[in-house]
Amino acid sequence: MAALQATSVLVSSSSSSSGCSLKRTIAASIKVPKPSILSFADHPGAVIAKKLAEELSIRNSYSFAEPLQIDVAQKDRILEPHLSPASSIETTTKLYAILEAVEDRVEMHHNIGEQRDNWNKLLLNSVNMMTLTATTMAAMAATMPATSLRVCSALLFTAATGMSLVISKIQPSQLAEEQRNALRLFKELRSKIKSMLALRYLTESDLKETMEKVLALDRAYPLPLLGAMIEKFPAKFQPATWWPRVSNNRRQSRGRKTVTNTEQNGWSEDLEVEMRAIVQVLKSKDKQDYLRLGNLALKLNKMLAVSAPLLTGIATASSAFGGSMATTVAAIAGAMAAIVNSFEHGGQVGMVVEMYRNCAGFFELVEETIEMTLEERDYSKRENGEMFEMKVAMKLGRSLSQLRDLARKSVASCIGGTEVDEFGSKLF
Repeated sequence: MAALQATSVLVSSSSSSSGCSLKRTIAASIKVPKPSILSFADHPGAVIAKKLAEELSIRNSYSFAEPLQIDVAQKDRILEPHLSPASSIETTTKLYAILEAVEDRVEMHHNIGEQRDNWNKLLLNSVNMMTLTATTMAAMAATMPATSLRVCSALLFTAATGMSLVISKIQPSQLAEEQRNALRLFKELRSKIKSMLALRYLTESDLKETMEKVLALDRAYPLPLLGAMIEKFPAKFQPATWWPRVSNNRRQSRGRKTVTNTEQNGWSEDLEVEMRAIVQVLKSKDKQDYLRLGNLALKLNKMLAVSAPLLTGIATASSAFGGSMATTVAAIAGAMAAIVNSFEHGGQVGMVVEMYRNCAGFFELVEETIEMTLEERDYSKRENGEMFEMKVAMKLGRSLSQLRDLARKSVASCIGGTEVDEFGSKLF
């Protein structure tokens, strides 16, 4: 109403002008003025008229203005909202609970790893100080016989023998390496869980698989010392296993499955041949080499673990008997015990054994992962072939071209009956 009244006022005021100016005024009065130009403050219906004018202006701008530009991806997100089923929300909540448990395990293994590394240093220093002090007393007792020197020497050698037995049994350097490996693997699992939560829908099978991985890591790297501690001197050197193993029956059922899906999902016959050739190299070169080195380190550690307490025990008995010859033997045995302890625990031979055990387990995991993937007959359930090839190359510290060259060498060695002249991994 206010707009029409304003128009009539303009028309009536221009009627006394000339004909040319009248035409210009009428032409100008036909256009609807912008609401912001008019003043509605003095009219009783100013508020209502202003709202109507604003609504008209908005409608006209949508009808005649340039079409609104909306990003296609944003439009899809607006028009098709992400709806998660109740089961997916429940699974996601459970996975967040598992993530919290993994975060707690990361912190626990970090703290206990530092504690056990301190054990190794403190116990080694304590044993060596007691052994060397007792050795000095035994040497002094050989030159100037004194009962007090022999008694103190015998007591120190006895304490050193007991502590040496404990250190040789628990192997603090190996315990610290176990916690470092567990910390690294739990961090890796934490990153995978976060990626799963960020990138895709979750299913019950994802939840079950993640829980199995957590429990497998708990079994592989236990926290307590009594009862659950890993055997430090096994009869046979075995690779570490920190992933859930698949039974043979399940693997056979996967291999016998008949699949009608013909989509390759990035896989080809050449890629499968390449992966099998890589497995052959890892089995014959990398894994075998670390098993050999691990066996040697384990035998050396056994010998040193027996020698140190044995030498301090001899020193204890010799010092207790007294006499010039006995105290001399005690001094020599004590000096040799200090050398053996320093080499075993200062050189962290137990840590080297655990490192070889973990490396052999890494190559076994890569082999099993490739074999399980190739046994899956349904390509849609496999990981994309190109992505899988890239992951294997990165795990082995190679580029894609280097990985394919290694596969060609492996195939040529099988045909010619020769041995591949390099290892599969370039990392370690």
